Amino acid sequence: MAKRAQNKKLAEAKKNKKDEFYTQLSDIERELKHYRKHFKGKVVYCNCDDPRISNFFHYFSYNFEKLGLKKLITTCYKSQNMDLFSRNESEKAIMLEYNGDKNRNNIPDVDEIGVHQLKGDGDFRSEECIKILKQADIVVTNPPFSLFREYVSQLIEHDKKFIIVGHQNAIKYKEIFPLIRDNRLWLGFGFKGGAAHFINKHYEDYATATDRKEGMIRVSGVHWFTNLDINKRHEDLILYKKYTPKEYPKYENFDAINVDKTKEIPYDYAGMMGVPITFMDKYNPDQFEIIGVGIANAGLEIGVLPYKPEHKKYRKEVQKRGAVDGDLYMIVNGEVTVPYTRIIIKNKKI
Repeated sequence: MAKRAQNKKLAEAKKNKKDEFYTQLSDIERELKHYRKHFKGKVVYCNCDDPRISNFFHYFSYNFEKLGLKKLITTCYKSQNMDLFSRNESEKAIMLEYNGDKNRNNIPDVDEIGVHQLKGDGDFRSEECIKILKQADIVVTNPPFSLFREYVSQLIEHDKKFIIVGHQNAIKYKEIFPLIRDNRLWLGFGFKGGAAHFINKHYEDYATATDRKEGMIRVSGVHWFTNLDINKRHEDLILYKKYTPKEYPKYENFDAINVDKTKEIPYDYAGMMGVPITFMDKYNPDQFEIIGVGIANAGLEIGVLPYKPEHKKYRKEVQKRGAVDGDLYMIVNGEVTVPYTRIIIKNKKI
């Protein structure tokens, strides 16, 4: 019940464009330590960051010299105040620019940070912000979940490197999945425990987990997305289970076997396999090939056949559980079974 309530609130956030979930400094530090070699001599742009509470700006400004950055730029949507230490609202959007420590106290002092009013509203899609984007080498931020498709499309269009926060459900988006399949985007190291705590202004945290935090919302399935190479994506997933037809049934409407858990991918099966979406966290392009995604409303055709006539009577029942024509399904113990989203893969090393 608690999870359903939380999902409802997140859906409301997406619908109402209130998905202002600010990332914790500890989460940023934990992830970005794996990318240090990429930052030397680079211009970093955080284009969805409230300067009053942006932990991305904090991380990069305090680690400017350690990372060897060339420049740090931050922009945000309007209604932010030019006073860095104020929470009063202003109708003007601003840009922060930091070029490093000048007085050698290893602290980004206020007088070392350039604060500029923008002419527009600071929307990342505005011509003004796109002009700034073109100057950047790497974009690092937590964009609005409701605009994730559009946000990533812009980064790809301008050929930018990036490390951004998003929900794992984005993997299924028709605008995002082809980028993953074609190795133009992949998952980073991830959040501790597979969930993130965000500072939020709008919603009560309905999570029942013991690690809930006051003034924050706990969101499961949140991940880092990047196109910067990291060691993790070249580590083989250790496979230990042998294929048996009984344990790995085939789909009725697609020539692939079903695998319920990523860790149980059989080491000796050469054909196509449907694996959970969580597989993407272990994906190594040297070990596996991604064929497609087995979900009808993703708009990505992989040749899934419709229900067989003798199984159509089950359609209404499975539709109640959120399935639609075009989803993968199996017959297990004489009953129609519709698994959750499946990524279709093949083992390249067999």
